[in-house]
Amino acid sequence: MRSILITGAASGIGAGIAHELAAAGHHVIVSDLALDAAEATAADIRGKGDSAEAVALDVTSDQSVAAALAAISRPVDVLVNNAGLQHVSPLEEFPLAKWDFLVQVMLVGVARLTRAVLPGMRERGFGRIVNIGSIHALVASPYKSAYIAAKHGLVGFSKVIALETADTDITINTICPSYVKTPLVDRQIADQARTRGISEADVVSQVMLKPMPKGVFIEMDELAGTTAFLISPAARNMTGQTLVLDGGWTVQ
Repeated sequence: MRSILITGAASGIGAGIAHELAAAGHHVIVSDLALDAAEATAADIRGKGDSAEAVALDVTSDQSVAAALAAISRPVDVLVNNAGLQHVSPLEEFPLAKWDFLVQVMLVGVARLTRAVLPGMRERGFGRIVNIGSIHALVASPYKSAYIAAKHGLVGFSKVIALETADTDITINTICPSYVKTPLVDRQIADQARTRGISEADVVSQVMLKPMPKGVFIEMDELAGTTAFLISPAARNMTGQTLVLDGGWTVQ
């Protein structure tokens, strides 16, 4: 059993991964800005007979990170950097405070939390860090400049930390899915429809799924299964890598 800290795990991708990894026998630490929601997800996992706890965590705050790591019941073997948000807007209309906040959560926050758990991982001689990136860590779409800048940066960050941890049994890798049907994506559909002046159905078919030859949303079990592989012994020499789950988007 590994102890797995997942950020942004009260809902969406984080909650889905938490449920799947707990069902596989791991102890999951459900962290989120919203403690009540994190507690609800952890309680749901425990209700199925699996192991979970919840903790409040703001990845943009040094104090919150320190408090969360002090509050949890066991050391972190595996960190899943999943917390994220989106804002869809042309750059000229993009509030710079919002632009900065997206980068703080999805890039600086990843560095902050990774920096905080690495000493313990080194001391115990084991660690796995899995970053939930995006197809937009590799390609671009209009109106998402902050998100795409942060996710591109995440890939470079992972490569550097892979080199810095190569002297011990720690790995860091980034999973880059195309669209996963989550509440975040549902909100994007509405935002894109408004920004582009087209229907929500056309956003799904012509914007989101059209670039994917397979033409379907990525499912939660694919993300959880890829995460499970990356923390398994079979992947102990995979580090600094970008695993792309994109239905063929980037092979064209």
